[in-house]
Amino acid sequence: MSAELPPDYEILYEEGPCLVVNKPGGLLTQAPPHIDSLELQLKTLIKQRDDKPGKTYLGVPHRLDRPVSGAIVLALHVRAARSLSEQFQQRTVNKVYWACVEGTLQEDAGSWQDTMRKVPGEARSEIVAADHPDARQAVLHFKVIKRDDSWSWLQIQLETGRTHQIRLQCSARGLPIVGDRQYGSQRLFGPVCEDPRRSWIALHARQLVFDHPMTGEQVDITAPVASYWDELEVRGWSPPEAD
Repeated sequence: MSAELPPDYEILYEEGPCLVVNKPGGLLTQAPPHIDSLELQLKTLIKQRDDKPGKTYLGVPHRLDRPVSGAIVLALHVRAARSLSEQFQQRTVNKVYWACVEGTLQEDAGSWQDTMRKVPGEARSEIVAADHPDARQAVLHFKVIKRDDSWSWLQIQLETGRTHQIRLQCSARGLPIVGDRQYGSQRLFGPVCEDPRRSWIALHARQLVFDHPMTGEQVDITAPVASYWDELEVRGWSPPEAD
């Protein structure tokens, strides 16, 4: 399959073996070799750009869901990948998301705590009782940037990183993310796609803060939103400035 870069693909940061990319929605982070993915596209880019012989290594210490856009950090050698993975496991990486949800959230800020699980054999998660054998704690913190009588624009900081966590926790409160039909949204978002698997949702990994895996210096990257977010301005929305 062709590994052409999508039109809104962007490398936000590259220093030594550390790379931060603004992933478009609708693109898998990883996939088998014959299926298009961010990993495949980047390996192809690096191999051609740097004239690398043989196989190209790319470490993927974390992932974004296919319909989610935004900042994702990757590593160009094993040592850097291991260091970044440890930061994610120890929850020292600061992850901030933007989400536009259906419905009005009355609180200006707060935290959500749930117990959830990844449904075995299915690409979805669900809320479960705390004593369920597969239960995992899910915690996020939010503040409302804008709202009206049918929409809320949230800034979300993840404390844990469960599968579909933000999508599920919003949906469980009657606030599905715009475009996320899997979790109850009735609206469309992003480009018109013949393949529904290429669809976007209004969830964007806005900011990543982590320590450079080699130098230890703090890296703070903000990912701009794609032009599809500008369409929300028609409804009285416009992307707010990052705090």
